[in-house]
Amino acid sequence: MADSIGLAVLKSTVTNSSMKKNIRFLIGVDGGGTSCRAAVANTQGEIIGKGSAGSSNITTNLDGATENIMTAIRAALAEAFIGDEVLPDCAAVLGLAGANVGNFARRLADRLPFALKEIESDATIALQGALADGDGAIAILGTGSAFLSRKGETLRLIGGWGFQLSDLGGGARLGRDALELAILAYDGVAEKTALTDDILSQFERGPDGIVLFVQTAKPADYGKFAPLVLRHLESGDTNAERLFTASAKTVDAAFDALCKDGIDRISLLGGLAKFYPDYLAQRHRQKMVEPKADALTGAVELAAKLATHGAHGAGRAKR
Repeated sequence: MADSIGLAVLKSTVTNSSMKKNIRFLIGVDGGGTSCRAAVANTQGEIIGKGSAGSSNITTNLDGATENIMTAIRAALAEAFIGDEVLPDCAAVLGLAGANVGNFARRLADRLPFALKEIESDATIALQGALADGDGAIAILGTGSAFLSRKGETLRLIGGWGFQLSDLGGGARLGRDALELAILAYDGVAEKTALTDDILSQFERGPDGIVLFVQTAKPADYGKFAPLVLRHLESGDTNAERLFTASAKTVDAAFDALCKDGIDRISLLGGLAKFYPDYLAQRHRQKMVEPKADALTGAVELAAKLATHGAHGAGRAKR
């Protein structure tokens, strides 16, 4: 079934006459630490199939991410009743968490079968989906996080270094902080509340179980505790309030850095986006606009530009 989100934008981007003649379909991928979504569109820019799979963080598990990406793409093709023999005739743009780190993006690209392919940060496709070709700033707030602004031809990226070092406002970082607070509450350093009791109850061996958990935990593992924080936030738990308020202040700090150049539009995207507006500073709330479309639509739109011009024209973000 066709998806109308962003369809007008896509149709204005691509036409049959301008499409490179070997391109039969467009593919967009939106991949994060917890899940991966894919969409397939025809050459009129109409999304005709979607699919999903697990984590696609290429910096933590390149092999697993590759498998999940292709699983999501094949599911999107199947929904559109298209066989995967068309993959070599597709133009694809993949927006992935961790794409800005090391040579992982190039290594992934070498494995992909598409005629035209570009791998970008998940922030790039989110910005395109939210603001189309206009100026502004976005935050992706999911398992990880990234912040991106566009002012004319200049893109500026903040974050994307992993939750141990950045990912401000992301679910993995929020989950990690919640585990730390549970340990502090157990030791009597922090207040015990329903949230910290709930977290400790998740581990049969109590604090020892948490210590063993963090030895091998990946971002998605930490991110599973973010919904627990949010449930207790809704009930007024003081520790949940403390954690989330502190997290919102880091989002404010990132937007302060991006908005120095006169940015006057801000959009929030990702699974945690709806929880943040009431906790952000007024200087940022007054700039908020609803995203025009989601990141997956942004990826398909950039795939259309790639198929038409041989490049998607989004530019490269500066640090």
